Amino acid sequence: MIGVFHPGTSLVHRAPALVKLGLLAALVTVVAVVPSPIVLGAASVIVVALFVVSRMPLRLAFGQVVPILWVLAFTVPVQVVFGGWEAAAVMAVRLVLAVALAALYTLTTPVTATLDAMQAMLRPFRRWIDPDRVGLALALTIRCVPLLADLVREVLEARKARGAEGSVLALAVPVIVRALRTAEQLGEALTARGFDD
Repeated sequence: MIGVFHPGTSLVHRAPALVKLGLLAALVTVVAVVPSPIVLGAASVIVVALFVVSRMPLRLAFGQVVPILWVLAFTVPVQVVFGGWEAAAVMAVRLVLAVALAALYTLTTPVTATLDAMQAMLRPFRRWIDPDRVGLALALTIRCVPLLADLVREVLEARKARGAEGSVLALAVPVIVRALRTAEQLGEALTARGFDD
């Protein structure tokens, strides 16, 4: 399940995981809080520049973001009806940027580096917080964004192969069922490794 890391020697790959986590949190917070189109445009330029600097293959970069476009195909029209075009555009850009940033982090950072970074950051608080569990939870959360996107892509490909067209429900049900099965398998794996207490 955890295998999105794409090895490389770029500046983004070599940056410490803790620095990348801090930048990820800061950029996602700015994107989520500031509704200004200028700020969102600047954030978009920064994200594209980070992908270029990381020398990530174009196919791999687009592969991380394209599945979320299917979600936007359903949510943007609803947002247009209830909030107007500007609100829909802001929501769409925010979601794409957040997914792209999370994908860039997972593509350039091994999970072990994330765990080590979280343990180092939380070590002073060991009396109240278990750094190992927090690091694992964060790594799994970040990894699950592209994992869910892969599930959506696989369901769409399966429907296309069968020549099936359908409603949102016809897409949502298989994705939810597969996501729940994956979560159950993950839970069993964690329990087998002693993370159930």
